[in-house]
This record gives sequence, structure tokens and C-alpha cells, in this order.
Amino acid sequence: MSAWPMAVTAWCTAFSGFTALGLAMDRHHEDSYGRGKSPGTRRPWLRGAGALGLLLSLLACLTLKGPTQGWVLWAGMLTGGALVVVLLLSFFPRQAARTAAAAVALAALAAVAAIAGS
Repeated sequence: MSAWPMAVTAWCTAFSGFTALGLAMDRHHEDSYGRGKSPGTRRPWLRGAGALGLLLSLLACLTLKGPTQGWVLWAGMLTGGALVVVLLLSFFPRQAARTAAAAVALAALAAVAAIAGS
């Protein structure tokens, strides 16, 4: 199995998970969708999607490097994904949701490529 598609999957799912968790917060949701808009009933769904994204990232890392090095790789993927989310929500908040959706699509394509390549 090629390492690149699985690494792309791991990073994109970590990025998307952190973006969903960020958008579940009132301040980031208002910055992204306009003042006065709260996540409301979408908050639990955003939190669930964020947790799922982080778990999928962990699964990809453990699949790629095994149980010993996979955890370390996951810590690196979380760091990289969170850094980009912080920059995105700070400087380009209106693009956060679209960028996360594109990352989910890229993660799905990379996962299919990794499975097809093995």
C-alpha cells in the first residue's frame, strides 16, 4: 500500500474534524455564517462530525504505520490539521466550511486510491 494516499486521508480527516469542532463554537460559527447566527441544533451534529473525523484520522494513521508509530503519526497529523484550522478560522472564516467539505472529498478519494492500490 502506498503511504501517500493514506497520509492524505489522515490529514484531511483531521483537518475536517477540527474544522467541524471549531464551527460548533458560537464565535467561529458567527464568523463563518454571519453575526447573530448560532449553531443551534446543528451543534451536536458538528461535534459528532468532528469526533468522527478525528477517529477516522487515527484509523488511517494506525493502518499506515501500525500501533507503535501510528499514534506518533496521528499526533503530527493533528498538529498540522489544527494549525491550518486556526489560520483558516482566523483569517478566512467564511471559507472554512467549504474547505472542510473539499477536504472530506479529497480524503474519500485518497482512501479509495489507497484501497485500490493495495
